[in-house]
Amino acid sequence: MTESRAGGPPARRGPGELESEILSLLWTSPTALGAGAVQSRLSGDLAYTTVVTILSRLHDKGVLERTRSGRSYVYAPVYDEAGLAARRMRQVLDKEGDRQAVLARFVSDLSTDDEALLRRLLDERGS
Repeated sequence: MTESRAGGPPARRGPGELESEILSLLWTSPTALGAGAVQSRLSGDLAYTTVVTILSRLHDKGVLERTRSGRSYVYAPVYDEAGLAARRMRQVLDKEGDRQAVLARFVSDLSTDDEALLRRLLDERGS
């Protein structure tokens, strides 16, 4: 839960907000963290089991790797922020039937600067 509104109950996080908070925390950590360490560093008053559930879901999605540490696990991100965004973009593209149409629309909606950057990256990749 997050801060309370005007003395009322704590405001609920939106969909995916807790996952994002946990990923941000792990991206800034120099080492893998266990659920207890994640729980203590998050804002709000979250149950340990809630943190374990979110870490497990992120692991199941392939976003976190986990390593046994004693009787529990420590978690570390598989991707950095840019890598995760690229993975999400590929997943969206993979769900579409007409890849060419989707890519064509994507490219046509790019700003001039982004289009030039994409051309440069593709040229570098082809070299």
